[in-house]
Amino acid sequence: MNNTTRNIRRMSWALFLFCLLFSCEMASASDPIPAAKQKHPIALVGGTIYTVSGSVIEAGTVVFDKGKITAVGVGVKIPDGAEQVDVRGKSVYPGMIAAFSNIGLTEIGSVRGTLDMSETGDINPNVRAEVAFQPESELIPVARSGGIAIAVSTPTGGLIAGTSAAMMMDGWTWEEMCLKAPVALHIDWPAMVWNPNPYSRQSKEAWEKYKDEQLKRLNEAVADARAYRTAKVAEQLKGVAYHDVDMRWEAMMPVLDGKVPVLVAANELSEIQSALAWAEREHLKLILLGGRDAWMIADELKSKTVPVVVTEVQAAPSRRWEPYDEAFTLPNRLFQAGVRFCIAGEYEGTQARDLPHQAATAAAYGLPKTEALRAVTLSAAEILGLAERVGSIEVGKDATLFVADGDPLELSTHIEQLYIEGKTIDMRDKHKQLYEKYRAKYRQLSEEK
Repeated sequence: MNNTTRNIRRMSWALFLFCLLFSCEMASASDPIPAAKQKHPIALVGGTIYTVSGSVIEAGTVVFDKGKITAVGVGVKIPDGAEQVDVRGKSVYPGMIAAFSNIGLTEIGSVRGTLDMSETGDINPNVRAEVAFQPESELIPVARSGGIAIAVSTPTGGLIAGTSAAMMMDGWTWEEMCLKAPVALHIDWPAMVWNPNPYSRQSKEAWEKYKDEQLKRLNEAVADARAYRTAKVAEQLKGVAYHDVDMRWEAMMPVLDGKVPVLVAANELSEIQSALAWAEREHLKLILLGGRDAWMIADELKSKTVPVVVTEVQAAPSRRWEPYDEAFTLPNRLFQAGVRFCIAGEYEGTQARDLPHQAATAAAYGLPKTEALRAVTLSAAEILGLAERVGSIEVGKDATLFVADGDPLELSTHIEQLYIEGKTIDMRDKHKQLYEKYRAKYRQLSEEK
């Protein structure tokens, strides 16, 4: 992203926020405020603790200080001066992770200046989601109300879209909110099967040519990155000329070294098989995104330890001959086959709050409920390289968790309080403000009668 483009987008955001402030009847006093860092120990006392990584603890206590969990269990010692929060009758869960989202990169579909998910061109490995992330997004507080503590903001568009970033759902700046970046390099795999479309004028021959060109460009990009790395390493030798820096290939160095995975969007069987063969040939660490047909080659995925980030569970079948519950049952089929997976839900940031409902659908169609919860917490953290800090309630991990009045996979459950790195999060959001506004309207109307 060049400076001119970035400045235009910043100005568009400033205009959007100005209009929001003066045209949407929002009192500044009701705006959610980013939380201050944890100043003293906090103990959540008496609740049912769902650690995810271990057993459920009844009438337990979670203690955290300076953003880290210091004690979990029954009868643990509470430090002097700790703030004790009575959560008897409540449940404590690790914060959920939206593993594939455009939250922070988009706001209003009809306002182009608030859309920052993609760049022009097909090869953009240097695009970094975190620097485009908008901390002021109205979608962030709404996601928090659904129990989402972390969203992996992901660029899209082109063949190589760029790198994603795990962003915490609270903070003043993107630097403060970034938990990890890069998380993965994102690739949109070309369609490998021609689907005749009456509304498309593209012939099968034209589609074949385009597909081959895309695969060729992808292979050339990896080859160029390897050549660039060789040239940069050779600079250390005496008499070797300096090689100009190319940010595209610089961004791919961690990928070639196996430090950052490639997250390939592939759904149809032939796409998945092609992506598997390509990643193996190029010696790249692969994660599948979508994976609609992944269950068909589950044994191969398991043997090669390739995980799947399942996107929409609440989706209609993609092919006419498939059963109605094709997407609903995919997580359970992967689980039964021993394939590592997590549930990411929908890409649109407006739908991030519905992530627990996606997991609930998988549970309703066969996936054990404990695994459904794990799929949006610890499994997502493990697959995306975040498990050292988040995903479960364990001593030493970040105090990123929430208190609910029931099972978060149930529609009737309310997320009462979220903590991120020990910070007590402001739980107000636009949806709640509108609820209170129109509840007041109908209360006034009833009083006038």
